[in-house]
Amino acid sequence: MFTFLKAQTASLIASGTDFFVTIVAVELIGWWYMAATTLGTVTGGAAHFTLSRKWVFVAGDTKVPTQALKYLLVWNGSFALNTAGVYTLTQFAGQSYLVSKVTTALAVGFFYNYAIQKSYVFR
Repeated sequence: MFTFLKAQTASLIASGTDFFVTIVAVELIGWWYMAATTLGTVTGGAAHFTLSRKWVFVAGDTKVPTQALKYLLVWNGSFALNTAGVYTLTQFAGQSYLVSKVTTALAVGFFYNYAIQKSYVFR
């Protein structure tokens, strides 16, 4: 249970990074919400990998390239689910990009990321 709580904390930090970058890119720089979502997701993914490796799963004994490749494979699925979810909820359900991003991030985080990272990437 403690690992799950640490994983959720790491996800919150990574999501905060993701959202911060996305909001700055849209609101201050004027980027299209999908370009900003992409940049935010990449930045959040890098933060999450580092926190998961060093703190959540304490998997520093495995070589970085091995874990990074596994993480990248899982992250590509997460990236696809996040961007598709944000686009779908914003374009077709009429939600603001922020509501779409929060809804999608929660769903992907709980139902996809944790289980695969625990059992495959950082085991």
